[in-house]
Amino acid sequence: MPLAPRIALLTSHGQPSAPPPPEIHLAAIAAAVQDHLPEWQVRSATLASRGFLENAMADGAVIYPFFMARGWFTGKVLPRRLEGQHYHMATPFGLDAALPEMAAKALAQEIATRGWQLTETDILLAAHGSARGPKAAEAAESFAASLRAILPGLRISTGFVEQAPFISEAARPLGERSLCLPFFAQSGAHVREDIPEALAEAGFQGQCLPVLGALPGAPALIAGAIRRAGEGLEPAGSDRT
Repeated sequence: MPLAPRIALLTSHGQPSAPPPPEIHLAAIAAAVQDHLPEWQVRSATLASRGFLENAMADGAVIYPFFMARGWFTGKVLPRRLEGQHYHMATPFGLDAALPEMAAKALAQEIATRGWQLTETDILLAAHGSARGPKAAEAAESFAASLRAILPGLRISTGFVEQAPFISEAARPLGERSLCLPFFAQSGAHVREDIPEALAEAGFQGQCLPVLGALPGAPALIAGAIRRAGEGLEPAGSDRT
């Protein structure tokens, strides 16, 4: 008799004011991850859809936080919602050690396609930040530091939606050979509205790229994190209850 498949559950914040679109988008990502995990059953649920997370949960599941940092939602909200359940928590998307290399390859290709040199290009990493604690900003700054190490000579600055330096401040001095890279997993309201508004306010002359979660290699990266969590191979700091 074949063994039952392991359960992986992708979760993200979602949009409380309009839950269905982010729910559908996350389900599409889960389907792409499923292609890399044929021996698993990959499910999805946003925190904004009432009861979805709890209904999708299974004993011993691997929870994959499609978040950029290990902060309020992964450290407080998820454990509270899953209290009494047995699960393994994978490393959040934004903290995956493989993400900077994947992003660096995409950036290098984007810059080369435009005929620019690394040393004459500015990258603005537009991140969320948080007034609740330092974790969100620390994750963005760590990612930026990794990019600098992989792509020496590339000028990289960070700007935030919810804390200083704000995106408009960071974007103001940048010239035409500039790219804004949103340090986000999905294209929610911050990416669709707040970042473009901040860039327009700054008179930003460059172009805005898609979010990191839209990189072609993202589903494979997520699948790898799920496998490691399922095998107990996640690095220190991942949560298990």
